[in-house]
Amino acid sequence: MHRWVGLAGTTALALGGVGGAGALPLAAGVRHPSVGLFAAYFGLVLLIGAWWRLGREVRSEEPPSCRELLVTLAVWAGPLVLAPPLFSRDVYSYLAQGAMVHAHIDVYAYGPDRLGGPLAAEVAPVWQTTPAPYGPVFLGLAAALAPAGITGMRLVALAGVGLMIGLLPVLARRCGVPPAAALWLGGLNPLVLLHLIAGAHNDAIMLGLLAAGMVTALGGWFVCAAALVTLAALVKAPAALGLLVVASLWSGRLRGRWRTARATLYAAAVAGAVTVAVTSFTGTGYGWLGALGTPAASYTWSLTTTLGRLTGALEFWRWLGLAAAGGVMLYAWRRRLRLGPVYALGISLAAIALLGPAIRPWYVLWGCFLIAAAAPAPYGRVRRWVAALSAVLTLVVLPSGFAASGGQLLLAVCGGVAAAVALLCVHRVRPAL
Repeated sequence: MHRWVGLAGTTALALGGVGGAGALPLAAGVRHPSVGLFAAYFGLVLLIGAWWRLGREVRSEEPPSCRELLVTLAVWAGPLVLAPPLFSRDVYSYLAQGAMVHAHIDVYAYGPDRLGGPLAAEVAPVWQTTPAPYGPVFLGLAAALAPAGITGMRLVALAGVGLMIGLLPVLARRCGVPPAAALWLGGLNPLVLLHLIAGAHNDAIMLGLLAAGMVTALGGWFVCAAALVTLAALVKAPAALGLLVVASLWSGRLRGRWRTARATLYAAAVAGAVTVAVTSFTGTGYGWLGALGTPAASYTWSLTTTLGRLTGALEFWRWLGLAAAGGVMLYAWRRRLRLGPVYALGISLAAIALLGPAIRPWYVLWGCFLIAAAAPAPYGRVRRWVAALSAVLTLVVLPSGFAASGGQLLLAVCGGVAAAVALLCVHRVRPAL
């Protein structure tokens, strides 16, 4: 039953996106935006309800198998693969940046407005003049696939999700976690469906490569692990924290004095060699190091920037947030032997996403994915909090990717309430059947 309720949800969401609520190309026009927004939020709440009820079955005495969960994921994802981009216009930024690389325009010095033309016009206004914060691995992919358009970018995202989902049960087993519990929280999570699949965000590739690095590190293949984590960081920089896991596990296999220092040096040497090789191959240069602050621009939002705007002390709150994130990371890594290095990494990435100067709903997946694989209590409090946060963040961004007006909020609430009523009716009828 949950499989088909979730399918109804993603189908309604996809139809709502086509109807005008999604991040459609400008040339497509908007046909029925009000109906589309109502349908989209109707579908969102159906999906959240189906996922939450499925979680209860995963925690039961007879949980569904990994195969059953993977089939459910495929069923839910199907309509979203065919839908227009949803919840963000970032995919157009990716395409414009790929076209800039192909045209030999420095993406680390200029924004998409430098490219000009209809493709650059699709980029959200706030990112028109900002340089790319992405590493050469992703920009190389974007340049190669830019001629394929949205389809190409979505195929890249699907490849990343496939890598994530394929490795998640393996990673969970090596961390002593039931694979079904990990798949429910880290694979069937609505944020994965909405932002990595429907939104085609490059975080999917980053997390897929990071998962591969963690699996190989736990298997003792440290050089390969350091290389894979570096490739993930050359998509998006936060993945570089995974090198701490590699160095920590590597030091446990060394003998003699200064094991930690030597392991750290080895991991850094591998990372440096991979970075130089990939950058030379793509020819994009090292400008991404100076563009890492792009997501934290003054017009972005997070907990700390909101407090900063309310108090008139923006920089103070941003630095306080970074200090708090650093404190959480220090706590996690000092206790990594008890928590496990993968879990410590998940906590660290979650702290950066939540306490950093900018947040998007899909940023939470950085930590959520690894927490799903490695949190020691399979159904404990941390997992419940992560699941609840994921459900809430599912609802905070419009399918168009733009800020909501009062009328749009009303339509969204009406669609969500209608779905809640439908879910109540379904669960009342089901026992009678």
